[in-house]
Amino acid sequence: MADAAATVAVLFADIAGSTRLYEVLGDERAKALIDEAITEMRAITARHGGRVVKTIGDEVMCVFDSPERGFIAATDMQLRIDRLPTESNTKRKIRVGFHAGPVIEQDGDVFGDTVNTAARMAGLAKGLQIITTRATVDLLPPALAAGTRDIAALSVKGKADDLAVCEVIWQESDDLTMTAPSVVIAAPEAALLLTHGGRSLTLNAAKPAATLGRDAGSDLVIADPKASRNHARIERRRDKFYLADQSTNGTFVTFEGEAEMSLRREEVMLRGAGRIVFGHSAAESAAEVVEFSLRG
Repeated sequence: MADAAATVAVLFADIAGSTRLYEVLGDERAKALIDEAITEMRAITARHGGRVVKTIGDEVMCVFDSPERGFIAATDMQLRIDRLPTESNTKRKIRVGFHAGPVIEQDGDVFGDTVNTAARMAGLAKGLQIITTRATVDLLPPALAAGTRDIAALSVKGKADDLAVCEVIWQESDDLTMTAPSVVIAAPEAALLLTHGGRSLTLNAAKPAATLGRDAGSDLVIADPKASRNHARIERRRDKFYLADQSTNGTFVTFEGEAEMSLRREEVMLRGAGRIVFGHSAAESAAEVVEFSLRG
């Protein structure tokens, strides 16, 4: 018996050019690198409250309870895989497609037009690209929707009408351009407010990065003995802000209304408001906290 239709974001991500990995590196090594990338994508899915429905070869299919979570997970997947080391001058790249809408859930799997559309978005993407639909972008908060651009109305197999398709911009690169937008609308400048121990620091276009740690030269000095000297860095990229852990003991992040997550030599896009703790969970006593909130 199939469950009633539920509205979710369905995301497909796969390794672009996996055939070449096998040709260059051989079966055993190529499979190890692909499995490593899939493990990273599974972990990111879980971190953002999603569920991996299945993996098929070098592809991951997962679902999230909102388009926002799907968007952020897609971005974090690209960031993480892009940072994986190359081997024999061969770089792992993924292509990601996602779409939000109703699905039928049955025996842990999901079915329906939303799933088919998400798969076709992944099929349109190239390596290093995230593709979604205009209908999905229209469901996103303005701060996230501003990080997308229209590609075109494309003919998609199985659809009677052309489908408006968008690209999620997660890095600056000419390689990501399929069709330039005809109109560019200036969005309000994004800013990130950090507060710590009575001190406030704002990151924006004029000050795009900050360092956090025990080192006296850090922008925000963290006295917690479990913090590393150069514990973490926050930097602005295309009006979004990313927190990167550089520490020994990890960085613990809580987004407002969500469970705490831990970063270990990883990075995450900051959104909304929340808090950052260094070297241990915020649940431990005497945790030194940096609070953050996005403005604009």
